[in-house]
Amino acid sequence: MGNLLKVLTCTDLEQEPNFFLDFENAQPTDAEREVWEQVDVVLKDAKEILDELQAYKGAGLEIREAIQNPTDEALQEQAWSAVVPLVGKLKKFYQFSQRLEAALHSLLGALTSETFDDPTQHLEREQALAKQFAEILHFTLRFDELKAEGENEVNNELANRISLFYADATPMLKTLSDSTRKFVSENKNLPIENTTDCLSTMATVCKVMLETPEYRSRFTSEETVSFCLRVMVGVIILYDYVHPVGAFAKSSKIDMKGCIKVLKDQPPNSVEGLLNALRYTTKHLNDESTNKTIKSMLQ
Repeated sequence: MGNLLKVLTCTDLEQEPNFFLDFENAQPTDAEREVWEQVDVVLKDAKEILDELQAYKGAGLEIREAIQNPTDEALQEQAWSAVVPLVGKLKKFYQFSQRLEAALHSLLGALTSETFDDPTQHLEREQALAKQFAEILHFTLRFDELKAEGENEVNNELANRISLFYADATPMLKTLSDSTRKFVSENKNLPIENTTDCLSTMATVCKVMLETPEYRSRFTSEETVSFCLRVMVGVIILYDYVHPVGAFAKSSKIDMKGCIKVLKDQPPNSVEGLLNALRYTTKHLNDESTNKTIKSMLQ
């Protein structure tokens, strides 16, 4: 399977790292199984959520017609009939984000624990959990790509929280970013490097697998390429929110130039959303300390 530490400590840029994270076939070991089974329940529902969101059709037309014709009772009833089931879907999506947050905490707890001497070894030895972490990130970015813009008006506390959730341009990603920061703040006895190293390692491994023909050829599906790209961007964004100086600083353990190059080497139409995620949903890109070359690469 290779030695992950060679990837992380390699100082010769010409030397090819020797590590492959099997996003397609990784299976849980006995040690991973308890957390894996908890998270698996959530991930099974994630596909249904994406399918529902992809099929989501707003009620904009019905609402506009009802507003423009306030005395037409038939149009008012038609608008109401269209809105009610949509509110139910929005509530379902929001509640799923809370389950996703709990699943993320379980995975971070496992992947950043001090079971191994070096926290980065988790991704090498607990590949099934690493795969689930990747699947959560993939779902998150895919959800935000598909998110339909709409508002609902239900006068209760939950509806207000839902409205705040959907008001954000990338609501599911914000949930994960906030959740990761919450995990770090609630686990003050755990060195923050355990979490940031986990994230930077995942970004490095994804970049390496995407840019190395030997590894990329091992993907059995082209969809795995899209999966890796979303995971790479997702962990960069989480790292940028959790690390004190972010992903774009000189001291960052993420090769941002290399990651952006990997994105730009893909067909343009397939990665514009991911490039926009780096442009508009990161925290530190516009810091003065950010390398001008990196800024220009994302313009």
